[in-house]
Amino acid sequence: MEQYDGVVLSGSTASVYDDDHADWIEPAAEIVHRCRDQKVPLLGICFGHQLIHDALGGVVKEDRRRATFIEIEHIEDDLVLDGLDPIVPVLHADLVIEPGDELVTTARTAYNDHFCSRHNDAPIWTVQFHPEFTEQIKDEPSDWSDCDHSFDDSNATRVLENFAYYCLA
Repeated sequence: MEQYDGVVLSGSTASVYDDDHADWIEPAAEIVHRCRDQKVPLLGICFGHQLIHDALGGVVKEDRRRATFIEIEHIEDDLVLDGLDPIVPVLHADLVIEPGDELVTTARTAYNDHFCSRHNDAPIWTVQFHPEFTEQIKDEPSDWSDCDHSFDDSNATRVLENFAYYCLA
């Protein structure tokens, strides 16, 4: 893993507790442990967020599907969330309900207390939302709802910029 500047574990239609996908989820969880042990920067997005927590002993549960914008509340200073506006795009049906070992919650929402996190000792960050989503993606999920917000209200891609900057510094 040390040959990599950083690793991103992105979204999936799978769930970490889904036995049908165990053939690839277990090796993906091993990547989490290797990144942690070797101090390789790791960013978990949506499913990646859930996988990292699960791999480190947290608990993920099924929730209702959301495909919209939500407001997050920053509760800890965090390098990856630096400069992030509170409106972010989400598309998920599972939530972290108990954080993994050594993971500190950095942001929450009205419906989830562990929406973003960072590791205490390794360069690992997680976000439940989708920083890679832009205006072009909104028509892909058929149930997408803008609610009171639009992509003009969100600078979620800032997370990717912050992570890349850290990896290349």
